[in-house]
Amino acid sequence: MIDLYTAATPNGHKVSIALEELGLPYALKVLDLSLNEQKTPAFLAISPNGRIPAIVDREADDFAVFESGAILIYLAEKTGRLMPADAKGRSRVLQWLMFQMGGVGPMMGQANVFFRYFPVKMPSVIERYQGESKRLLRVLDTHLAGHEYLAGDYSMADIANWAWVRTHRWSGVDIDDLPHLKRWRDAIRARPAVQRGIEQPPSRIDLSRDGDAGAQRFSQEARHMVEMGQSLQPSPMKGAA
Repeated sequence: MIDLYTAATPNGHKVSIALEELGLPYALKVLDLSLNEQKTPAFLAISPNGRIPAIVDREADDFAVFESGAILIYLAEKTGRLMPADAKGRSRVLQWLMFQMGGVGPMMGQANVFFRYFPVKMPSVIERYQGESKRLLRVLDTHLAGHEYLAGDYSMADIANWAWVRTHRWSGVDIDDLPHLKRWRDAIRARPAVQRGIEQPPSRIDLSRDGDAGAQRFSQEARHMVEMGQSLQPSPMKGAA
C-alpha cells in the first residue's frame, strides 16, 4: 500500500494518474493547502520542501518520496512499467519528463500566478510567461507531429506533461493552432486510468469553462493569499511540486 499525500493540482494528479495506470493500491491523503497543512511538522518529515505530492511506500519500510518527477521515476522502477529498461529508451522518457519539470510546469505555473492570482496586473509579465508557455507547448506539438506519444510507447513522460497541458486555459494559453498536441491530449484524456486519476482528488476548478463560479471563487481565495503575503506556488493551487 502507498500513502499518497496530494491535492487537486497538476503535479498532484501526475502521481494519482500514474498509480491508477499501474494498478497500485494507494490511500489518498488530501491536504488542504489553503490551511497550510503541507507545512505541518508531520508532513515536513515526509516532504522537506513542504509541497505536495509525496508518497510513503508502506511495503518498502515506509520509504518516503517527495517531488512529483522523483515519484514517477520511483513508481516506474518499482513496477518495471511506463519507462523502458534499456538506456536509450529510459533516456528518452527522462528527457521529456525533465522538459516538463524544468519548463512546462514552472512557466505555466508562473502564468497562473500573474494571470489569475496576482493582485496587480502586469501585462508585460503575463505576456512573458504565457508566451514562454505557448513556446513550450509548440515544442510538444512539433514533436508529436511525428510521434504518437512523447517517448515511444505511452510513458511517465506523457503523464507528467499531460497533467499540465490539460490546464492550458487556466494559464490563459490557447492551443487551437496546435493540432498534434490536441490529438495527444484527447487520446490520453480518453484513458480510463487517467479519468480516474484526475478525480483523486477532484479539482475545484472547471478547466473547460473560464467563467465557472468555482474558478472565480478559487481565484479570489488565491488572490487573497497573495495580498496577505503568503507564498503562492506555481500551480493552479499553491503548495505543489
